[in-house]
Amino acid sequence: MALSSMTGFARTSFDVEGTKFSWELKSVNARGLEIRLRLPPGLDHLETEVRALVRSELQRGSCFFVLQKEADAARPQLALNEDALALVIAAARRLAAVEGIAMPTADGLLAIPGVLHDGGAAPEGEAEERRDAAIVEAFGEAMSALAAARREEGARLATVLDAQLTAIARMVDEADNISAEAPEVLKARIRDQVALLIEETNGLNPERLHQEALLAATRSDVREELDRLRAHVAGVRELIAAGGAVGRRLDFLAQEFNREANTLCAKAFDRRLTAIGVELKATIDQFREQVQNLA
Repeated sequence: MALSSMTGFARTSFDVEGTKFSWELKSVNARGLEIRLRLPPGLDHLETEVRALVRSELQRGSCFFVLQKEADAARPQLALNEDALALVIAAARRLAAVEGIAMPTADGLLAIPGVLHDGGAAPEGEAEERRDAAIVEAFGEAMSALAAARREEGARLATVLDAQLTAIARMVDEADNISAEAPEVLKARIRDQVALLIEETNGLNPERLHQEALLAATRSDVREELDRLRAHVAGVRELIAAGGAVGRRLDFLAQEFNREANTLCAKAFDRRLTAIGVELKATIDQFREQVQNLA
């Protein structure tokens, strides 16, 4: 199963009983699954079925789905709901009298849902069922197109993540090579520091110097961090190969990457190791930014 991004767009147009409709679907990043659905008046009863289809296809993403109905140019479709308008005006007058709120303008009144409605004859019986079935079917096709767009973006992200993982693995190997020098480097550093204090190298106890170097090397030992970083790289590659909705788990591993890189920098006994740690943290930050786009 391929990786899937949370970013995608799809649009489809279709005719039902002589009326033109279009679905427009868009999704962007989110912590979970957020669905915002806009349907024309008279089609609200389709919302439950549409939302169920979305949940069966998507796990994460902030989704904006709009069904648009194109007006028939042959005759006017809008009609004024006199009863609804009277209720709105009466409520506006009460607010103006009690609260001092200004009366709404005509365009403001007409923009209120229910004041204007589709004046065309609404389909009934079998015609209504055919219309609803066609709308849901078209939505399913649009969802397939959206999922395909998200997978295409996921494939591009997979290429970027692979390059970043390769860079992380390379830096881990470089750090491992440098860490092997720790005992000798620290021993020489301790020797120089002690010599400055007593101003006489011959007065050093070789055995004591060796013990101090070993203690310092132990405190600066980064092999556990490097082993965990290698394990995380392998784990990420397995998740990417498996595909599917792995964004949350990859984000968790990215945090673990960062934790090990911080410890590596804290234990660094050599400026070369510090430089690798800083570069490693920068690459991990870039890795996590990309991971947060995945479903």
